[in-house]
Amino acid sequence: MNLGGDRRTTYRLAMTALVVVLVAVVIAAIITGAAGMSPGQSLRALFALLRRGAGATGDFPAWAPRLLLDLRLPRIALAIVTGAALSTAGASFQGTFRNPLAEPYLLGVSAGAALGATVAIVWKPLGSLGIYTLPILAFVGAMIAAFLVYRLATFGGRTQSASLLLSGVAVGSTLTAILSFLMVTTERDLHTVVVWLMGGLTSATWTKVYITLPVVAVGFIYMMFLAKRMNLLLMGEERARELGVDSQRTRRNLMIAASLVTAAAVAFTGLIGFVGLMVPHIMRLIVGPDHRRLLPASALFGALLLLLADTVARTVLAPAEIPVGIITAAAGGPFFLYLLRRRGGA
Repeated sequence: MNLGGDRRTTYRLAMTALVVVLVAVVIAAIITGAAGMSPGQSLRALFALLRRGAGATGDFPAWAPRLLLDLRLPRIALAIVTGAALSTAGASFQGTFRNPLAEPYLLGVSAGAALGATVAIVWKPLGSLGIYTLPILAFVGAMIAAFLVYRLATFGGRTQSASLLLSGVAVGSTLTAILSFLMVTTERDLHTVVVWLMGGLTSATWTKVYITLPVVAVGFIYMMFLAKRMNLLLMGEERARELGVDSQRTRRNLMIAASLVTAAAVAFTGLIGFVGLMVPHIMRLIVGPDHRRLLPASALFGALLLLLADTVARTVLAPAEIPVGIITAAAGGPFFLYLLRRRGGA
């Protein structure tokens, strides 16, 4: 039996299907909304925008091209980038620590980024950096959280997988408590912080996409560079060491890369949980545990999942909007319980 050939065929089919469905969801996200345009008008406005720019006119409202260019398209782009970032970060955390329950939200990394972002909103340090203040402090918070979790879960030079999740929960809870204290002490920015914590893409702009995309791309490329080493870590520390892999250094570097990607993703969207948990686990069942295939597949599926969730969030109760973090938590909570039950029965 040619299991390698079968796995490659499955991977190609899965990637093709993901691309096709992602394109379909992008089109659906473009043509749906609460602006009062029909799907046909939205499509005609899109084609006119592509041909003649934002000033295009035709059988659609005069403001339609500008609405697509300034609101819907950057929101779609940011959803795709964020979904891919959270999914690949989750896949890296799970592979690095051989724990299917590991992901940025549960490991406290997202809570660290949230605290950094809240400090940026409430105290406004580094004000001279303008829009860059939020992602920089979110990254600092994420890195502090990742360092604390890593140190707490490391004993005698080895990082214990079982302790990792407990450390993440403890660190995340502590940072959330500090964040809650900041919320209590502020009135002026309380609404901004609360909206940010619920997670959403309402404030998406092309500038935010341009800031987030390069960071996520660099982090993804670096994780792909270390994908083979992650595969060796799955065989156990002793075996990986025999094959020339410095497991502690590899884990540290991957935690930095995954934390960087997570911070970039949540800096402008707020806390969006469970994407990094669900997506890698589902794709691992389809394309296998090889991270050279799992990471690209997770990136595509994560982009698809978050864009679909955001489209539902902004249309199901239109003109009102549900924070997308609520949608992902509603799906991720039961999925997390399923994983716990499965591990308990293993």
